[in-house]
Amino acid sequence: MADSSNSRASMRRKRSRRHNPDGTMTLIEHIYEFRRRLGFALLALVAGGVVGFLWFSNRVGPIPSLGELVTGPYCAIPPDKRFPRDPPCRLLQTVPFEAFMIQLKVGLTAGAVLFAPVWLYQLWAFIAPGLYSKERRYALTFVGFASVLFALGAVLAYALVPFALEILVNFGGGAFDTWFTGDKYVSFVLSLLLIFGVSFEVPLLVIMLNRVGVVSYAQLSKWRRGLIFIAFVFAAFVTPADPFSMLALAGALTLLLEFALQITRLHDRRKARKRGEEDWDELADDEPAPFDYVPSTVDDESPHDGPRSSGGGKPNTDDIT
Repeated sequence: MADSSNSRASMRRKRSRRHNPDGTMTLIEHIYEFRRRLGFALLALVAGGVVGFLWFSNRVGPIPSLGELVTGPYCAIPPDKRFPRDPPCRLLQTVPFEAFMIQLKVGLTAGAVLFAPVWLYQLWAFIAPGLYSKERRYALTFVGFASVLFALGAVLAYALVPFALEILVNFGGGAFDTWFTGDKYVSFVLSLLLIFGVSFEVPLLVIMLNRVGVVSYAQLSKWRRGLIFIAFVFAAFVTPADPFSMLALAGALTLLLEFALQITRLHDRRKARKRGEEDWDELADDEPAPFDYVPSTVDDESPHDGPRSSGGGKPNTDDIT
């Protein structure tokens, strides 16, 4: 019992930045830490699924139920295009337990979004000890902006669903009656939200590639027309067969790409100004860079200059052996 408690205390110290600033762990300890973080993340997803399942049929104060939010775009189309046409607005169930599976699917999706800070924190806690402070700042900034952009894309898609549905139900020249089953309708809405949310991450990816030096503003400005064309082709492939959704996604991506290009322009201009102040561009090819660097001996190295390890980094081979 005492050995077990000492082992748990030792693991807590290794997870603590105060006692273990470089996150050094053995390979086995990495696996145990990954299992622990994965368990907490799954518990958060299960808890979110339970909350979403209960929210589907119940209002929370002034907040409408999840079922009302999901069926809202469908109920916004003209009544003569729905089945049944008589109020209240309802979705059609064609197989047993279809309504239960829809409620479970939507509840799990909403719960994953609501509890995203919990399971994202578990992922962050696993990889963060293996990053330098500057890398941690970049990662936090990336995650923050990615979350905001995904939410904006999902909100735009939700606002466009009624228009997309109205266009789709008018296909066929009056020769068809379009009745949406619950499963097909919910899958359509969730896929559209996911497509718009993920697509809105593309400008952020462009900015990050520029930050790490993969692409420059000069290259991107030459590719501007090609990028806009690719955005329209991409929107035509991933959106449903209605021009409204395609134009909305392509237009939003074009604006976001242009905004990303302006950010890369400012970044490259600032980087060029800094290089000009240091006069490195004036150096000859065979002239050494003016680094103020004095090599140190092995005896001068600090204990933390050796291989680092973390929840997401490479294991310390000295600890493994």
